[in-house]
This record gives sequence, C-alpha cells and structure tokens, in this order.
Amino acid sequence: MTSSQRPDIEFDIHPSDHRVSAEERKRVMAVPGFGEVFTDHMVTIRWSAQRGWHDGRLEAYGSITLDPATSVLHYGQEIFEGLKAYVQAGGPVVAFRPQANAARFNRSAARMAMPELPERAFVRAIELLVRQDRDWVPAAAGHSLYLRPFMIATERGLGVNRPSSSCLFTVIASPVAAYFAGGVQPVSVWLSQDYTRAAPGGTGEAKCGGNYAAAFAGQLEALRNDCDQVVWLDAAEHRWVEEMGGMNLFFVHGSGAEARITTPAPTGTLLRGITRDSLLKLGPDLGIPADEAPISVDQWRAGCASGEITEVFACGTAAVITPVGVVKGSGQEWVIGDGKPGPVTMRLRDELLDIQYGRQPDPYGWIHQLC
Repeated sequence: MTSSQRPDIEFDIHPSDHRVSAEERKRVMAVPGFGEVFTDHMVTIRWSAQRGWHDGRLEAYGSITLDPATSVLHYGQEIFEGLKAYVQAGGPVVAFRPQANAARFNRSAARMAMPELPERAFVRAIELLVRQDRDWVPAAAGHSLYLRPFMIATERGLGVNRPSSSCLFTVIASPVAAYFAGGVQPVSVWLSQDYTRAAPGGTGEAKCGGNYAAAFAGQLEALRNDCDQVVWLDAAEHRWVEEMGGMNLFFVHGSGAEARITTPAPTGTLLRGITRDSLLKLGPDLGIPADEAPISVDQWRAGCASGEITEVFACGTAAVITPVGVVKGSGQEWVIGDGKPGPVTMRLRDELLDIQYGRQPDPYGWIHQLC
C-alpha cells in the first residue's frame, strides 16, 4: 500500500494554555531574525514498526525528551524539510508547493531507511499548525512563516545493525525576515578543494542533518577567506560545480533576449531543490530557456572572463534567489559581470515572489491555501 493510499491520520487538538501575549508577539515579530523565534504550538505524529503512524497531536511548543541512548543522538538517523507560509494580497495564508516538499521528504526517508509519511498527513500537519498559529504569520514585506517538518529516530539502544523501529515526526514554525541581512546583495563564494559535501551513492540527495553538519567545516573555511558561502565541487575530481552551501546554483549565459539559464544536473550528490525545479519551469515561460548541464570551475571562470556567463545566482526556500558576485578559490579570484545583481536574476526573483505573495496569478497550481 502506498503512502497516498493509507488511511488518514487523525489529530488530537490540545491548544497551549501559555501562549505568548499579543504585545510580546508583536515585539519579537518586528525583528524576528531567521529561525530564532517560534510559535505557540507544534504538531507531532509517532511511528512504530508495530503500529505504523499514530497519535497525531497539535500541542504546545515545547521540549522533546529523549533517552541518552536514543538512536538519533548516536547515528544521526534524521531528515527534515523547509517551506514557508505567506500572507497574500487580500489576506489568505498560503504555502508554496507543500506537496513537493512532502514528496521530497519521503525520498529522504527512503534513503535514510525511515518510514514514509502519507503526503496528505504531511500537508495536514502544516495546515493545522498554521491555522492554530495564524497570528504568527508576518504581514511585513519580505517576511514569512518558516515551517520546519522533521523526523528523528527514537528507538532506545546502541545497536547499529538495523534502523530504528520507532520515529517521531514534528512540525515547528518560526516567523522570519530575509535570510541574508541587508536585502538583495551579491554574496562572495569560496570554492572548496579540501572538503566534499557528498559522493555518489551517499546521502547528497537526501535532506538529512548529517549533510549540513559535515558542511560546517567548509563554511568556516569560506569565512576565513572573507567569503559569505562555500561552493561544493564533485568528490572525485574537485572540478565540477555542484551547489552553494545549502542552495542550488544557476548560471546565466548571454544577456537580453539571448539570455538562458543552466543549473548542474542532479547526479545523486546534490539536493533537488523545490525553488530550483520551479525556476526550470518558470524561466522558459518568461522567454528564458532553462537547462540542466554540468559546469566545471574552469568553464565558470572562462565564461565570466569572456562575458559568456553574465550572472550567477543561488536559490532555495530560505533565501529565495541570491546573486553571486565574487568567486574565490586557492590562488584564484574573479568577479561575475559587474559584481552587482543582474537583470535576469532579479526578474526571476521578482516573478517567483509575486506568485508566492499573490501579487500575480499562479498559472502552475503551486499555491496551496492554508487558512
């Protein structure tokens, strides 16, 4: 039986008795940062090999108590997703392609030997949380409610010969401002030769915490070299470009009516981003051809030198679209275009945000109304 065919999971509703006051909520939402403030509630669902999915609950946001021998603490069997809820023009609160997040969540679950969650339950959990904590959805320009569904292995024991026989799925929410402070400013990137994010056959395509923990050393290396973000290269040759930090990369070739965009093809070592997929559909409809194609560091540098590559940007749920202005690496450095946000980058960013915030019609069925 597939996840979409399983019976719906029922949720018990237990509203918090200790909600943040309206005054305090207004204060913290004025300058929320990113992922620093959380709403009054969370949603949880438990799974066991004996019972399957059960005990769906909406409850007060609070600590999760784990035995010191819980599997996730020792072996990192964990996955997560990230998506946003927006206040659209006229008042409805919506999410952007939550079904795509649900599908990717289950692909990650399969890779990490964890149970797949019915997609309807994934979306329903988000709906319940946002409806309960509607007052936490920011209406300020550029702000949104960031949603973090995640699943951890909860079996007690230190055996390593099999995956956990129990898991906990949870959704929490955080009102957020822009991911990068200072608005739409080009970032500088460092080409990592000493560290690798993922290798063929590994977990690069899964959205699991271990990928991000393993990336911190490379990010620190970027910061030591006065760069904002790290760019990951392939594991075998350290030659082929894969992605930037936790975001996918796009390259703009040409300009004006001749502009086209490309992004590295998925090889199992990079994340199939929801924003990435959306841009591959949106670009051609705006008259900007889009394709998946490999690109090496040498091709990137030579393309910028010749003027064939005119812009580069990264994309992801948290930061939407972020221009890349400068590239640095061991013994090399170059500027992309004039180092400023380019017209193709900004057009795609504006078009995507206009759909998400309801400033223009959604021709793709990407918007899902929550409340």
